[in-house]
Amino acid sequence: MKRIFIPCSLLSIFVLSYVVFGQGEKGGIQNPIKLQSRGDHMNYVRAVDFAAIDRTGPNERFTQTLFDHASGAKTCTIQCIKTPAGGGSPAGLHTHQVDQIFYILKGTMNIEIEGKEYEVGPGTLVIFPAGVPHRNWNGSSGPTLHLAFNTPMPDPNVPFATSVKP
Repeated sequence: MKRIFIPCSLLSIFVLSYVVFGQGEKGGIQNPIKLQSRGDHMNYVRAVDFAAIDRTGPNERFTQTLFDHASGAKTCTIQCIKTPAGGGSPAGLHTHQVDQIFYILKGTMNIEIEGKEYEVGPGTLVIFPAGVPHRNWNGSSGPTLHLAFNTPMPDPNVPFATSVKP
């Protein structure tokens, strides 16, 4: 079995879980956190922009990059992704050169890993090891929301996903 490098991702899950659940969608933020900026300055605290997610249409996919090359990342990337009902992996069945980890925040996501299907809900950690064929989709009637961690840092000069013929 391949060794999965996830320390950055696990730490990020705990930090972002506090940001998401401790100060989450119901407006529990007393002192709003300024979202990360692009540039030379590292912002150590980043918030999921639930208001932007809420402004999207019911059939609209939304991705908020929380941590990447442009924001100072050296070890992994992190995104918050809303997938509408009926939506899913833009590349269909695919692989990556890096490990990909999802942490499901809301809704029910369907996933396929090496031909086996799962239905996963909030609080679930899903691990897609590098090179393993997988896909995700939303077979439910409402949107899903998940954090996506990619580690080690994907090479920005290489296509992120490689499609796999079923």
